[in-house]
Amino acid sequence: MILHTTDNGVLWITLNRPAVLNAITPDQRERVITRLSEASADPDVRAVVITATGKGFCAGADLRGGVAPQPAERVAGDVARLIRRGAQRLVSAVLDCEKPVLAAVNGTAAGLGAHLAFACDLVVAAESATFVEVFARRGLVPDGGGAYLLPRLVGPQRAKELLFFGDAVTAADAERMGLVNRVVPDAGLEKAARDWADRLAAGPTRALALTKQLVNASLEADRGTAFTAEAAAQEINMATADAREGVAAFVERRRPTYRGR
Repeated sequence: MILHTTDNGVLWITLNRPAVLNAITPDQRERVITRLSEASADPDVRAVVITATGKGFCAGADLRGGVAPQPAERVAGDVARLIRRGAQRLVSAVLDCEKPVLAAVNGTAAGLGAHLAFACDLVVAAESATFVEVFARRGLVPDGGGAYLLPRLVGPQRAKELLFFGDAVTAADAERMGLVNRVVPDAGLEKAARDWADRLAAGPTRALALTKQLVNASLEADRGTAFTAEAAAQEINMATADAREGVAAFVERRRPTYRGR
């Protein structure tokens, strides 16, 4: 089950299967993808929070329930198609969302659940949260963008350590490595996430979207390409009402009021 509500310009997406640590089924995955896509196009949504109920953030893909029966004989390419259409689409939906996405990690984030958090633009974790790359433990190659996301967050050697051994990483260690922005007491997780989300929702929405695109693309671009994209983004952004408001507020020495337009 996926809960969703919009409050003060913030879309809250809550994974709600606490009995199985919010292991995500294909149906739930599609619902999250849809919500993120809709958020991009909805001017009334200016930030997104992904969180969960219970003691776990997300235990990964649900391998016990909600999976379609497998054919008696596997056809070459079946697994690759399953990954492309499933876990990779979920992670891409977060990366491609045109609104800033914040993860509020309330407990264990394992496998795809960890990658769902790492794909977010900002990550706030409760002190009791843990992150686990479970794939090697099960004899599997990491999917859901793990081998793409981790080296960009912590570097290739640390990424290999996490992926090879599959050890649980505490919230404090995740913050030290750069996987998490902030660690807060468990009881303060929602407030911390809400404070940041409200700030994002009050910001210049289109400028934040373009900034997100520039940062994500810069990891794979040479300097010339990155600089060209930066100039083009600024050209687009200067046509927005928020950019005009920001400049006017600076000149008039007052706080800007951004409307996401």
